[in-house]
Amino acid sequence: MITRMSTLFLRTLREDPADAEVPSHRLLVRAGYVRRAAPGIYTWLPLGLKVLRNVEKIVREEMDAAGSQEVSFPALLPREPYEASGRWTEYGDNVFRLKDRKGADYLLGPTHEEMFTLLVKDLYSSYKSLPLSIYQIQTKYRDEARPRAGILRGREFVMKDAYSFDIDDAGLESAYQKMREAYRRVFDRLGFSYVIVSAMSGAMGGSASEEFLAISPVGEDTFVRSESGDYAANVEAVTMPSPPAIPFDDLPPAHVEDTPDTPTIQTLVDHLNAAFPRDDRPWTAADTLKNVLVLLRHPDGATEPLAVGVPGDREVDPKRLEAQVSPAEVEAFDEAQFARYPSLAKGYIGPGALGSGNASKIRYLVDPAVVSGTSWVTGADQPGRHVLGLVAGRDFTPDGVIHAAEIRDGDPSPGPAGGVLQTARGIEMGHIFQLGRKYADALDLKVLDQNGKLVTVTMGSYGIGVSRAVAAIAEDNHDDKGLAWPREIAPYDVHLVIAGKGAELFDAAGAVADELSAAGVSVLLDDRAASPGVKFADAELLGMPTIVVIGRSWATGTAEVRDRASGAKSEVAATDLVATVLAAVRG
Repeated sequence: MITRMSTLFLRTLREDPADAEVPSHRLLVRAGYVRRAAPGIYTWLPLGLKVLRNVEKIVREEMDAAGSQEVSFPALLPREPYEASGRWTEYGDNVFRLKDRKGADYLLGPTHEEMFTLLVKDLYSSYKSLPLSIYQIQTKYRDEARPRAGILRGREFVMKDAYSFDIDDAGLESAYQKMREAYRRVFDRLGFSYVIVSAMSGAMGGSASEEFLAISPVGEDTFVRSESGDYAANVEAVTMPSPPAIPFDDLPPAHVEDTPDTPTIQTLVDHLNAAFPRDDRPWTAADTLKNVLVLLRHPDGATEPLAVGVPGDREVDPKRLEAQVSPAEVEAFDEAQFARYPSLAKGYIGPGALGSGNASKIRYLVDPAVVSGTSWVTGADQPGRHVLGLVAGRDFTPDGVIHAAEIRDGDPSPGPAGGVLQTARGIEMGHIFQLGRKYADALDLKVLDQNGKLVTVTMGSYGIGVSRAVAAIAEDNHDDKGLAWPREIAPYDVHLVIAGKGAELFDAAGAVADELSAAGVSVLLDDRAASPGVKFADAELLGMPTIVVIGRSWATGTAEVRDRASGAKSEVAATDLVATVLAAVRG
């Protein structure tokens, strides 16, 4: 196949788009792969669509090889199945909802668990039909509050979702492991660095859950790994162990002290060291207990205040908090909320005004480090005053524990080998769940077992961000000049540049392109009436894995062959050019 750039629907840009935040967004727009239509919504242009189709091809091949069968559901879905599962309400503002001319409710599908479940229920009634695995590659819609980073986080995106159906939990475990291996093969072929981490199931429900993250500094997900390699998890799923309780019978009683102008942890620590110096060591932020107020908005619209207590040397991680309280959304606790609770002294809030047993009735959850017997400096619920020596389990009892504090490099690993954690960032590319019977129960998916008894089917769910993969590959395969696609993903195998104006160069390039095409190599032929400098810049921006330049040296019997990824260049005899390129293309 030969595509001539003189007729290709393409316009490259020399300047970065104004809204581009990450390299993939900048380069995919500049190189003419995608074009913004609206916030979080992109048009795929010919080159971009070829890359997207190549990603789909890899996903489809590995899913088929794993024994999964492809189906295709509509994107416009009725309300009733999502009402039955509870997700019509749980999704809140994150879905696009609409009514037809008769007033019936519909949504644009954010994910299709309910539809897959109902399809199997409609067609299968016996254990003899199981196990079953089916999948689709389809456009999804979610009303992201903050669409950003181009196609990395959009409102419309292409996703592969697959589902397994089994008669029992042993079957589910087998299906899960089989799909996990299929995912490894997919991501090995896609050409970017990735890691598999434990994850939260979130609104999907279920038990076991793992994410496949593309390792990238621009990723929105933070994950941790232990030095020993025995533990890896999305930061949202990290469960830090609680230290053992400490006897407190001999601890001195708590006492309230004046601490004027100390609304922050740092001002408090400075005041403590000046006014109440310790004999053993200076006070630090870790000696203080910080109580953070947020407002939870539940899917049904109801709101609830929540207080989170963490050691003062830590911040509350918004993503960890959101994962813990899902499907509720977290909002700021603003001045209007403070006005409703006069017992709260802003900047000096302590356990005395919190908890379901206190006057405020505000639920109070604390970090696992706040165990019985630990002693804290915290707010005394009066402006300009703190309480010293407040002991958990003696002087206050929280309503429970929440894993919402930030995780840092050097924190102890929860893994069996111990050691410490290292943090990194990644882009969520795949997520696999052992759903269990959540959706089968909600939609009454049952089959007859070998004893003629009706049993509820157990399910697994397996998603891959197909359009997001295009951006993730670009993030991991570019330099300051442009994209550098892996060969299996690239729109074309070879970018053939005619660096000159003579008819003999055009004829020679056409002949080389014909030979390569006849051998099964796809060729992008730059036959435009543009300067060599413009053509070279576009070749490096577009990122085909092999660049061939036919220019002045052709008169002496040579052409230049460039490897886009490594930057290596070589002069090749004209008589050997096609063979050399074929060797590069075929590895």
